[in-house]
Amino acid sequence: MLKRLYDKSKILFSVAWIIAYCVLMSAGDALSAQLGVEKAVTLPVGLLLSTVLFLFLRKHGLLARYGFCAPRVSARAMLWYLPVVLMLTANLWYGVTANYGVGESVLYVCSMLCVGFLEEVIFRGLLFLAMCEENVKAAVTVSSVTFGIGHIINLINGSGAELLPNLLQVIYATAAGFMFVMLFYKTKSLIVCILAHGLFNALSVFANEASATTGTQILFAIALTVITGLYGTYIALTMKNPENRMP
Repeated sequence: MLKRLYDKSKILFSVAWIIAYCVLMSAGDALSAQLGVEKAVTLPVGLLLSTVLFLFLRKHGLLARYGFCAPRVSARAMLWYLPVVLMLTANLWYGVTANYGVGESVLYVCSMLCVGFLEEVIFRGLLFLAMCEENVKAAVTVSSVTFGIGHIINLINGSGAELLPNLLQVIYATAAGFMFVMLFYKTKSLIVCILAHGLFNALSVFANEASATTGTQILFAIALTVITGLYGTYIALTMKNPENRMP
């Protein structure tokens, strides 16, 4: 069934995965909250979705197409990914604290690694490449914006997100989405994107957001948006040669 949908329309296949991901992971968060154990249901759901998607790509020889390969551009040309490393520290800018016990922290970290995998493969891999066949600029825009706007779901999925932090997250997630799609477009690899995205989310388990004032939250969101947005722009400006087209 998955292969038939994929062959019929790669865009519809991407949209189906976006819907399944949003609905099932949100349901997992809601059920976890009811159980009183953070990510207790979310993690198994994330593992299941990740496994199904990875096995589908491997079975049909699509792993390399969707970025499961070494980057084709040198680390030097990518500024040794230093802006990405700086982004990874953002969740610790407020300070470090233990938000959960050991067991819940492990569940949280593992579920966030699944989120990084799924969101990169779905938004940067499936959706972006499907749209690239028609219009690269539109593909970049849609992949970035839908990724950012998708974080609004945190307001209604039982995760306990507050309005201001969530709206700020939408803004910097859009910029980060642009950076990640540019990384994939230039290097043809999703490995750095998956690792960076997963680690960024996982480190939020140690974020001391309760100590941050409204002004601090806004300032840090602006800084993160600037870092990721400028890096994405730098990458975009350095890939004007034909070999950087997607397959």
